[in-house]
Amino acid sequence: MNGIVAYCRPGFESDCAAELQDKTAALGIYGYCQTKAQQGYVVYRCQNEEAEHLAKKLVLKELIFTRQFFAVLAHVTDLPQTDRVSAVQVALLDETVQEAFTGIKPCGDLRVETPDTNDGKELSKFCRKFTVPLRQGLRQIDWLTTKESDRRPTLHAFFLSNQEVMIGFSYSFNQSPWLMGIPRLRSPSEAPSRSTLKLDEAFQVFVPEHEREARISSGMNAVDLGAAPGGWTYQLVRRGMMVQAVDNGPMAESLMETGQVKHIREDGFKYRPKKKNVTWLVCDMVEKPARVGELMTSWLVEGDCEEAIFNLKLPMKRRYAAVAEYLEHIKQNLIEHGRGRFELQAKQLYHDREEITVHIRWM
Repeated sequence: MNGIVAYCRPGFESDCAAELQDKTAALGIYGYCQTKAQQGYVVYRCQNEEAEHLAKKLVLKELIFTRQFFAVLAHVTDLPQTDRVSAVQVALLDETVQEAFTGIKPCGDLRVETPDTNDGKELSKFCRKFTVPLRQGLRQIDWLTTKESDRRPTLHAFFLSNQEVMIGFSYSFNQSPWLMGIPRLRSPSEAPSRSTLKLDEAFQVFVPEHEREARISSGMNAVDLGAAPGGWTYQLVRRGMMVQAVDNGPMAESLMETGQVKHIREDGFKYRPKKKNVTWLVCDMVEKPARVGELMTSWLVEGDCEEAIFNLKLPMKRRYAAVAEYLEHIKQNLIEHGRGRFELQAKQLYHDREEITVHIRWM
């Protein structure tokens, strides 16, 4: 099987596929997608050389509905119960695989993964046990370096069942740092709501680790629009920020007791800070996405914040097309009325549901 495999949230396969068709066409590649509802991944069929090109040029951080993707090396559908390692070795030692992907071997790391589905969860225990013997077997045939290396491609073994696995690779400069593209976060017991994990994940996804100390630091001023009861405010407070929490609803007392939160009982669409000293603006209001997008853009254009993270609720149908339209409108407003260069990222995060999370900052 030739092509790439993209991991996505179950139920959003058609949106992932629509985005892949759009982005690959922009790169001059015209393959086709194979999808099945609720399977948690999309297969994009193309030639081997095109798949390797996409592994480099299809930028993961610019994809909204894809958590991780890899170029396919082999697809094994009849793994034996007794010696799966040998079957994987045979597949990777095939002459056509060796010839098609000469620059990939050896890879620097191995990830044994499954789709993010109930069936996939049942396979996770098997995958954990199988990782060590598979790693040893791949080193025996020189498909893995003796020691892990982040300078080499990563090998993915994507198990669909005990008998079926897709094997492929991603480049270290164009991949998610997390297994299955999912950061493993625990909901803090003291947080006012589980929505807190959305902002925690957003900071990790959108702000590179080596920049976090400078861009997310104690003493910064932040505004949380639609803050109650304080799930997102909690993430700002735990990072040492001073927060203006804007909402007519009640805030958690535990947050107010920190002395870092000022509760402003006002409409989030009408409030503006008196001083232009706000670094972060965050917003998770349940409103029409076009309206939220306009509000966030106006804050940035008028200099009321430097960076913004916000959620856009998704429609029931044609979600990728709608999202592309929302984001294009935001981009055009920033270009026309903005202050220069900006960075815009959007992702359906693991902790999102019927929404995407957007990050914008001035460069």
